Amino acid sequence: MIKYLLLFYFIFCSVFISLGAESKKAFKWYDGQGNEQTYERMLEHIMRTEILLFGELHNNAIAHWFQYELLRDLHSKMGGKLVLGMEMFEADNQVILNEYLSGLISERNFESEARLWPNYKTDIKPLIEFAKENRVHVFASNIPRRYASMVAHNGMESLKKLDERSSRWIAPQPVKVDFELPSYKVLLESMSGNHHGMSGENFVNAQAIKDATMAHNIFQNFRELRAFIFHINGAYHSNNKEGIVWYLNNYNINARISTVSTVEGDPGTEWNSEWKDLADFILVVPASMTKTH
Repeated sequence: MIKYLLLFYFIFCSVFISLGAESKKAFKWYDGQGNEQTYERMLEHIMRTEILLFGELHNNAIAHWFQYELLRDLHSKMGGKLVLGMEMFEADNQVILNEYLSGLISERNFESEARLWPNYKTDIKPLIEFAKENRVHVFASNIPRRYASMVAHNGMESLKKLDERSSRWIAPQPVKVDFELPSYKVLLESMSGNHHGMSGENFVNAQAIKDATMAHNIFQNFRELRAFIFHINGAYHSNNKEGIVWYLNNYNINARISTVSTVEGDPGTEWNSEWKDLADFILVVPASMTKTH
């Protein structure tokens, strides 16, 4: 009898510990309908497309880890047919980026001159070093922040004052802005009144010129290189297939586009119906996860 009681006790403890561990997941993958997915299924889906927009939360360690793993896996399958694009680099830094990736300038020069984000060393550098080692082309997709600031404070019309050399770092003008897009309407409503010299309309314009410029640079690289584009950007720039995706469609890119979004679950990693159709695949990470910066 004692033997059976001990056996029951150990089985009970094992199940209890197992259930406790099960509730402490670091992430879960879902599709846009809320069905739980695996990384492998997501990769299979991505391989059937031509452009991937990975929407991150900029300080999320799990998202950055998956970006690195995706870059490795895509490279192993595509080799030289893979191109990496990044919001984290402004278009006028393309020359510096090229020089570093080609080994022409030192890491010290690159890091001092490329206007890097504060989380470069923890989150972005591993991708750049992999690209350098494996000769993956990287393009800087974002608008120079000084021009986005011009738009935020003075509107789209202010870009007309730039000369031809400066204008090449920006999406071709004029840039159409659809203020009825749900993501832009949310931004507009969040900026009722005038904040720090910005009207709500110009706040949306600044977001739109970033989206349009990133889309333009993706379009240019896709058209010229005929390679798979793996683009990394903040999730809001591609959520609900708006933002960058909307502008890509306006450029008539005629490419199969897949999207990933990163969200924080509170608590845990269980599905929330608010995330429906946010992206083709959604990475859910607990809100309590350690931030990288």
